[in-house]
Amino acid sequence: MKFTHDQIERKPWLLIVLVILVVSIGGLVEIVPLFFQKSTTEPVAGLTVYSPLRLAGRDVYIREGCYNCHSQMIRPFRAETERYGHYSVAGEFVYDRPFQWGSKRTGPDLARVGGRYSDDWHRTHLNNPRDLVPESNMPAYPWLATSTLDPQSVVSHLKALKRLGDPYTDEQIAAAPKELEGKTEQDALVAYLQGLGIHIKARR
Repeated sequence: MKFTHDQIERKPWLLIVLVILVVSIGGLVEIVPLFFQKSTTEPVAGLTVYSPLRLAGRDVYIREGCYNCHSQMIRPFRAETERYGHYSVAGEFVYDRPFQWGSKRTGPDLARVGGRYSDDWHRTHLNNPRDLVPESNMPAYPWLATSTLDPQSVVSHLKALKRLGDPYTDEQIAAAPKELEGKTEQDALVAYLQGLGIHIKARR
């Protein structure tokens, strides 16, 4: 049975079915090949799985909603690479579940923030951003400096990531709680930030 363009537009149910069919096929054609491209499935040189402390910091980052104001994706445009550094590549995010690319920049992009400032700078900035950037509208997070981590909570997280394919060993998982003993949420968040984007050198 043939349908003319006019007939399709006059039958909403048919139009909906055909739109869903076209979008599904188009989506599969675009997405499926990415699972077989090395550039999207293999980590960049030097990239390793998150350490327990950085993983705990990433959880704090997500919990506090930092991604609502900070993106972690530098687009390949001159205006962005000159300000933030080398554009983001897929191999940097193979261990991110979920990734934190984001799209809103109330604050600056953090994709290359690792190593740009000292640990003390980050601590001061988290306690009160206006001590360092007077015009900042970022909220302060002073409680992170006194909130201690639960060392055992990371074990189940690491086991889940291992089941998803991250190459954690049983020895790493068993030793993880010791790494978090006596650490605060601020320690963890600073460790997470200091590791962002350090495996691809910034353009000069």
